[in-house]
Amino acid sequence: MTEAGANARRWYGDAAIAFGVTAALLVTAVSGPTPGMARAALGYGLLAAGGLALAVRRRVPRAVLAVTGACAIGYQTAGFDVPVVAYLFAVYAAVRAGHRGVTAVASVLMLAALPVAALLSGPYDTGEALARARGALEIAWLVAAGAAGEALRQAERRADEAERTREEVARRRADEERLRIARELHDSLTHQISVIKVQAEVAVHVARRRGEDVPAALLAIRTAGREAGRELRATLEALRDDGTAPPRGIDDVAELVERARSLGLDARLCVEGPRVDVPAAVDRTVYRIVQESLTNAARHAGANTATVRIDCRPEALAVSVEDDGPAAPAAGAPVPGLGLLGMRERVTALGGRLTAGPRDGGGFSVRAELPVERTP
Repeated sequence: MTEAGANARRWYGDAAIAFGVTAALLVTAVSGPTPGMARAALGYGLLAAGGLALAVRRRVPRAVLAVTGACAIGYQTAGFDVPVVAYLFAVYAAVRAGHRGVTAVASVLMLAALPVAALLSGPYDTGEALARARGALEIAWLVAAGAAGEALRQAERRADEAERTREEVARRRADEERLRIARELHDSLTHQISVIKVQAEVAVHVARRRGEDVPAALLAIRTAGREAGRELRATLEALRDDGTAPPRGIDDVAELVERARSLGLDARLCVEGPRVDVPAAVDRTVYRIVQESLTNAARHAGANTATVRIDCRPEALAVSVEDDGPAAPAAGAPVPGLGLLGMRERVTALGGRLTAGPRDGGGFSVRAELPVERTP
């Protein structure tokens, strides 16, 4: 359930409790002795106001505590001998919200004010007024309401602490796993890629010194070795990242397009719509989608041209990469490789949609739409 849905559900629950308490108070008042017409109208109004105020007890617990207390004193003064049930609910809500000191002061004032209200409501002596005040608000009820609120507050605090502890443990384990993967990648790949790159550089250098034509395949190997080295360094930096280095994102897509051109692919970039800030996860995902798509187009698809489009919309960001490779719709859906699966997992995790496959007229197309959630 989303946060908005949970808030709506709590609001409906609070409103139902408020209406229930109001109905109970009014029924109790009607079934008991009724004062004169003017005082009765005032009393009924105060009963209803005190009960309905409970609908917002989570949002403004101290204000509701004051309103329900004042209403209780008012309808007791008007002559309604009705227990201060709404005030007990307000005590519970205020203590649960952590306002124990304010609640204690308000409750002491209530215990002192209710006998005075009873004396003002009719011809009672002091003993009768005290007895009526005790009937309206027993100290045991007050203590029980406060204790229930404090118990739930402590339980929620322990649950929050446990959740934070679990998150910290999970984050630490994730950091340890990232470092382990970084070490494995460094130990297993860095040396091999360095050897390939050095051997290619030496071969190109020797061929040029002899005045021989450098084979295109050898130049491609050298370029691929350089790029692989850069990508490996970037991957290791990302795995070892402590959160201080800015991640790759939409602003770096132009660099990807230039790199694709250096590999012989006629790549073009088109950005539509006003450039706005997007969540970091969306920013990184756009970069990875373009990176993987251009790499496939340059190395595997046999494409000559590729077009990258980024459409910035108010509620979503759309990115597409299309090439003119030999893929055709008749070939059917492609067998997903690790790159395509990785793109799909990234997009799905963000609640977006990704489609990839041959397009009409030939070539391959990758399209993704990522929702952009903005805080008001």
